[in-house]
Amino acid sequence: MSTRIRWGIIGTGRIAGEFAEGLQQIETAELRSVASRRQETADAFAHKFGAAHAYPDYQRLAEDPELDVVYVATPHSSHCENTLLCLKAGKAVICEKPFAVNGGQVAKMINVAQNQDCFLMEAMWMRFIPLIREARRLISSEAIGDVRMIQADFGFRVPFNPQGRLFDVSLAGGALLDVGIYPLAFSAMFMGEPKEIVSLPALGETGVDEQSAYVLRHEEGQLSVLSSAIRTQTSQSAWIYGTKGRIHFHTHFWKAQEMTIFVDGCEPEVVSMPFSGNGYQFEAQEVMDCIHAGKLESDIMPHSESVTLMRTMDRIRDQWGLKYPME
Repeated sequence: MSTRIRWGIIGTGRIAGEFAEGLQQIETAELRSVASRRQETADAFAHKFGAAHAYPDYQRLAEDPELDVVYVATPHSSHCENTLLCLKAGKAVICEKPFAVNGGQVAKMINVAQNQDCFLMEAMWMRFIPLIREARRLISSEAIGDVRMIQADFGFRVPFNPQGRLFDVSLAGGALLDVGIYPLAFSAMFMGEPKEIVSLPALGETGVDEQSAYVLRHEEGQLSVLSSAIRTQTSQSAWIYGTKGRIHFHTHFWKAQEMTIFVDGCEPEVVSMPFSGNGYQFEAQEVMDCIHAGKLESDIMPHSESVTLMRTMDRIRDQWGLKYPME
């Protein structure tokens, strides 16, 4: 395989566009093909981002012999189906978060990837942002002692639209899978899988959680206090509290470029790690590095982490009695 990696994208929505912009930051990445449910939509996306091929169905893209890897950027409810389509065609896949709708789907995706000897990764782009990776290094070195508590929220307010994706229960809409996954994944990076969960949703008239809150208790009594919303604007910030200090991500913690470290007895230290582009290039680069190395999963976002995260969200929905129509 040459150093150049040829990409395909399934889906042409906002996230697909952001990922295509991220690819433009990588010299050895080539957006080769794109697929949509309509030819005109695929054509417009291909023209905007310089893709050579535009397909009106996903099967044709999956079978494109010129592709090395496919990014799946369709609605949550289609992630499993679209990923399996590409894996069975022998393509490496990075699938947008949430990896799937439930743990059973995630297990099936991983099983097929292993049977096909194909690379597979959840597109949890937060894990690959330079500042987040530095925070993980600091926590591992006990810069603020033992972590005892995490607080994080991700909420925004959009107008109510019963036909919109976020409010459509048949597309697995709602705050939990769309943005609640970020504070939950943030907690998991530093605390692992929770032992106990207490959660409450505010379910809207379409049946999705319009806002929700989660308190997690971990192995040694550590706590995570988290929330998410699609009808409530929140600070979108995060705190990590340790026995010797704390770390504050002021806003947009999942793509932060600056954090403040407070160590007991010391002056606060601001750590800035700015980057060009929108940040999606870091997860794309990881995929390319793994493909070149012949890996079937990423060390930064391994399959086990995706399994744990989806299991946590399944447990939360079980508490609410919320099932999606496709389950």
